[in-house]
Amino acid sequence: MNYLGIDIGSTGTKICILREGEAPAFRLLPTGWNSKITANKIKEELEGDLSREDTKIVATGYGRISVAYADKVITEITCHGRGGYEMVGCDCSVVDVGGQDTKFIDVRKGKAVDFLMNDKCAAGTGKFIEVMANRLGVTIDEIFDLAAVGKPIPISSLCTVFAESEVINYMGEGKSKEDLAAGIIDSVALKVATLVQRKPLQDTIILTGGLSSQPFFAGLLSKKLGREVLPMTNGIFAGAYGAALLAKEKLSQTAD
Repeated sequence: MNYLGIDIGSTGTKICILREGEAPAFRLLPTGWNSKITANKIKEELEGDLSREDTKIVATGYGRISVAYADKVITEITCHGRGGYEMVGCDCSVVDVGGQDTKFIDVRKGKAVDFLMNDKCAAGTGKFIEVMANRLGVTIDEIFDLAAVGKPIPISSLCTVFAESEVINYMGEGKSKEDLAAGIIDSVALKVATLVQRKPLQDTIILTGGLSSQPFFAGLLSKKLGREVLPMTNGIFAGAYGAALLAKEKLSQTAD
């Protein structure tokens, strides 16, 4: 039996395939403008690789209801908690910085027991960084490289639109890209830390989501919190991994 986790986020869709006796397989593709089209594309691509009769599917994420062929739909909080726990191997605090929201999840024995979510504004999310990178004319990876050698310029606006105006003004003053990039990333880390500090933190804190493989961001967030935050190589797949694990745990009896 195969177990498939599909995490359709606002900007990226993550897939995890679990096969008996094999390491998890991950795949990433853009969500695009229509999550239903994305879900159907996944189905078509996997039909030649997986037999539907021998595959149990759990969908999660922003566009989870678009996966009409899923056996079960589970919230991203539950899936991210389960996947993060499996990745680190112990109880942990999960900090997930996604495209449109930031989540804090308290995970114990593989289950999410508490959480916080900031989904009112994109200023503390990956989308904010994407917008600012485009304004600076650089890629996401390049903005982190620039930030690592720059001196942060204060960006005080809590709104993405107003913050972009601040950056434009700084550009007009001739501020360097390095310092602007440092200010942008610092402002995101501060907003994430402000959210996370509202809850007690466990001994192990991990970073998931699109920024999870950025050691610079994890280090900056660690400084803001005064606690080590661990970057995760495959942290962007935490939700999909958790979905696949839950498919195996919750649907295996049905499969038998």
